[in-house]
Amino acid sequence: MTPSCAHGEATSVVVVPGWRDSGAGHWQTLWADRVPGAIRVVQDDWITPTRNAWVTTLENTILAAPHPVIVVAHSLGCIATAHIGATAAARVRGALLVAPADPERRAVLSDFAPVPYAPLPYRSILVASSNDPYCPVRLAGAYARAWGSEFVRLQNAGHINVESGHGEWPLGWALLQSLAGEQGAAPGAGWPAETAVPLRSAA
Repeated sequence: MTPSCAHGEATSVVVVPGWRDSGAGHWQTLWADRVPGAIRVVQDDWITPTRNAWVTTLENTILAAPHPVIVVAHSLGCIATAHIGATAAARVRGALLVAPADPERRAVLSDFAPVPYAPLPYRSILVASSNDPYCPVRLAGAYARAWGSEFVRLQNAGHINVESGHGEWPLGWALLQSLAGEQGAAPGAGWPAETAVPLRSAA
């Protein structure tokens, strides 16, 4: 069963991994198996990414999805999402952007710089950690302000991945459910009830 909007519009969840992909125990992998009809973006080169290739693959995935999409991105996947063009962005109903990367901190990711600082044309929630080794939390907050994202700041959560102890990650799942609910996706198969999570502005 695909989550459906209040007005009868179904949505597809598109999972967007970051640099080096997300492994077997990563919350993105677990969620992709849990959400009915979820689509996982598969890049040709996970090790030496280029912006054009990654963004093109992401755009094609969004455009090929059977329904308008909710993006679930991690790390460099967040930056790739910010780079997508207007045609693909028009099919996005919402985005959960977790632990965004700073492409200027690592030469292998530099093709993704500069990061777009234009408001995203859909609702988004950005989650960042106070001690993420790949992106200072102040920069993540700047992304959130520029993109118009609601900002969730976690304390000492690392890169919010398997290495930092985030497997199933119930908090993130609740945020995704909140985002889907705002878009009218009714909890049902694949959307078990969770405790509501308060959001705060990046300001």
